[in-house]
Amino acid sequence: MSLTKVTLRKRLLPSGKITLYLDYYPAVRDPQTNKMSRREYLGIYLSSKPRSQEERELNKEKMITAEGIRAQRELSILRGDLGFIDKETPKQDFLAYYRQNLEGHDQKWIRVYDHFKKYCGGECKMEDITVEFCDGFRDYLLDADQLMHSNRKLSRNSAAGYWSTFRGFLNIAYREHKIKENVNDYLESIDTIDTHRQYLTLEELQALADTQCVSDVLRRASLFSCLTGLRFGDIRDLTWDKITTYPDGGHCLRITTEKTETDASLPITEEAMELCGTPGKGQVFKGFTYALVQKELDNWIKDAGIEKHITFHCFRHTYATLLLSSGADIYVVSKMLTHKNVGTTQIYTEVMDKDKRKAAEGLKIKKNGSPAKFRV
Repeated sequence: MSLTKVTLRKRLLPSGKITLYLDYYPAVRDPQTNKMSRREYLGIYLSSKPRSQEERELNKEKMITAEGIRAQRELSILRGDLGFIDKETPKQDFLAYYRQNLEGHDQKWIRVYDHFKKYCGGECKMEDITVEFCDGFRDYLLDADQLMHSNRKLSRNSAAGYWSTFRGFLNIAYREHKIKENVNDYLESIDTIDTHRQYLTLEELQALADTQCVSDVLRRASLFSCLTGLRFGDIRDLTWDKITTYPDGGHCLRITTEKTETDASLPITEEAMELCGTPGKGQVFKGFTYALVQKELDNWIKDAGIEKHITFHCFRHTYATLLLSSGADIYVVSKMLTHKNVGTTQIYTEVMDKDKRKAAEGLKIKKNGSPAKFRV
């Protein structure tokens, strides 16, 4: 990556005036058009044939002004280049730097890294991180297959989340002077789509609890999520030392959530505590893995006679929706879900409103005067 040279040049116009412009080599990105460009016209014009001393002096002053602008532009570019610790940085391995930054982050970061590695073919240098290259990764995500299920596409909302995470990492790279340009200034976000948050009714939850599951740990972890609202990652990583007992005998989880990295103290019921099994050391739900969920959850849901498309995350929705429908204060529920903003929790009340309206629309009175009934 060579240093851009800035040269002040003149161009004779048909009108007879001379326009001044800056010539950048190599080209730089025009912030107005988002395109690479070599020319910047300054809007300064000289007289091509000055007829008086006054016109000659005016030309001279304009040249001094233009030279000052040129010097400022060159200094700005120079400062940008000096932001690199050394001139070898652009040649450094971006993927290696990415891997080093995965430590301490959740599984989502790892999945984004794996997708990016697949996109770039396993090779990427710092100097490769351009707007055009990153736009290509955005397009890739919008059409990508899931990593664990090549026959399934990433949902648009998953792509949007992955893209947002990747852009967050680009910010880190720019702040640490690993990439020259803050490409995020030129990247468009991926809009999410409104999806119905599926959940179990109390009757469906009871039916699921009464249905035998081939995996005891899957059954216990799933019902535990329904009673606590914990995400998959937080249940998988839950250890016995995170469960404490109140002086009055109640129980509490003291955790740092995987997704939002929020420290939380969450009371749990005796029923939820029983699902944890016999107290011990290490993992509470030993053997509980994503592969197990993918393999056995659908069958268990079908065996319970539930026709909805239920993922493990739907158990969290179930917890939130059942709490709110029982009259719990939305601010309390927001704290229990470790939401940073009560607006996120508000989504569940909107889901409930939609379901209420659907139920109301299902109430029909037949024209022959027969009793009203709900449509199934």
